[in-house]
Amino acid sequence: MTKLDAIDLKILDAIQRDGRVTKLALAEKVGLSATPAWMRLRKLEKAGIVSGYHARIAVRRVAPVASVMMEVTLANHRQSDFDRFERAVATTPEIVACWSVGGGVDYILKIMAADIDAYQRLVDSLLDRELGIDRYFTYIVTKTVKEETVLPLETLLPAPE
Repeated sequence: MTKLDAIDLKILDAIQRDGRVTKLALAEKVGLSATPAWMRLRKLEKAGIVSGYHARIAVRRVAPVASVMMEVTLANHRQSDFDRFERAVATTPEIVACWSVGGGVDYILKIMAADIDAYQRLVDSLLDRELGIDRYFTYIVTKTVKEETVLPLETLLPAPE
């Protein structure tokens, strides 16, 4: 793990809140001049700590969409079964997130589909591909209560030295 100091944490906090922050604004937020602040940001990017920049799209302003959470249990638990399923997930655009979990199920997926009918067609296609799915449970998202993209760095990371 990379050691981060208080300025690094301020930089990370600033860019996760505004990925388009200017050099000057970043410098002001972290208490450095523009060039050193920008050089530190580039160092964090090179280290892979900053893995990308993207816009957050309010998709419901553009088109109706069904958000679905899906639990999946595989029939077998060999590494090749997990690999086959995970390769299929990686190539399915409607599956926007997938977590391998411990407990009563193997995976939890977040799926975005045009509507429930499109979701069911997606499930049917996954089942037809014989990916080893034994059971699945569907949870339709009726309201988003909270969906953060900003990580609580101050509570996740050890205090800088």
